[in-house]
Amino acid sequence: MELTVYLAGQIHDNWREEVEQLATNKGLPLTFVAPQTNHERSDNIGDDIIGRQPSKVHKDEAASRINNFRTQVLMEKADIVIALFGEKYKQWNTAMDASYAITLNKPTIIIRPESLIHPLKELSAKANVTVESIEQALEVINYIFE
Repeated sequence: MELTVYLAGQIHDNWREEVEQLATNKGLPLTFVAPQTNHERSDNIGDDIIGRQPSKVHKDEAASRINNFRTQVLMEKADIVIALFGEKYKQWNTAMDASYAITLNKPTIIIRPESLIHPLKELSAKANVTVESIEQALEVINYIFE
């Protein structure tokens, strides 16, 4: 059995590569999908596809619609969602993706540091599992295959 895992969360560091490497090391049969991690591509996708927009507001709206389309397609096909909340960046998109996953009734694992226990308490209460590290998240998934 192979599972598809949607990796929601910040796009400004290499945490997804860490997840993929740890999964490979454990021999887990997982396929990973994610939001667009090229920030420039994500910001410009509306202009790139439908043409230059008349203002920054319109540019953001066009890009958001296409990015949300991508997220919807990939997340709906995923078997599991991992949402990583870090301390360094604002986490609006992560919160939106985690909420969407929960709404879709996708098995959801939230990764968050101790410092975010209080701000994420309601979201954590709705997720299936909340952990503090990538390693713990993969151990939860590994348990499926025992």
